[in-house]
Amino acid sequence: MISFLVGVIEEKKENLLILDVNGVGFELSVSNNTLVSLPFEGERTKIFTYMSVREDGISLFGFSNIEERNLFNKLITVSGIGPKLAITILSGLSLSDLTTAIAKEDVKLLSKIKGLGKKTAERLCLELKDKLDMMLSVNDENSFDINYDEDAVQMATDTLISLGISKNEAYMLARSNASNNATAEEIISKSLRGYKG
Repeated sequence: MISFLVGVIEEKKENLLILDVNGVGFELSVSNNTLVSLPFEGERTKIFTYMSVREDGISLFGFSNIEERNLFNKLITVSGIGPKLAITILSGLSLSDLTTAIAKEDVKLLSKIKGLGKKTAERLCLELKDKLDMMLSVNDENSFDINYDEDAVQMATDTLISLGISKNEAYMLARSNASNNATAEEIISKSLRGYKG
């Protein structure tokens, strides 16, 4: 089992990282959360990993921190959620938003994540809500404002997508910058200020 890799970032693109470890290029599936927190191409980084071995191949999944890998490990215990869908779920919301949404059984928010249907979102809440107590303290100060304007978030997301930001990342940015009565313009402005590209 590979626990982590330390190497130079060769390439970063949506949900994919190629890491050069002493001349060997490792291809890792990563969430948008991990992608935006990594340094630039050509820089050295440490990535925590999960190796999936199946009859059709071996896949490596990468995480910028232990907390994200721990949540990934919990997600793949849920029936109907494999490693690829788990990465998609982790890309849909920030870590604190995701743990809060599961704990509060916010199926409406969870089922907005691309590829996660209402039934699976309900199962996810049912199976994990009592297992996330430890994780809720991680980034508690970053948890989202639940009294947000859904239309403003949607408008902001659409605008961010039109600026070339991927769908999941645009939604994650808009959602994490939404607060009570924030307009779409305010959300876009805040999102772009915090966007690392």
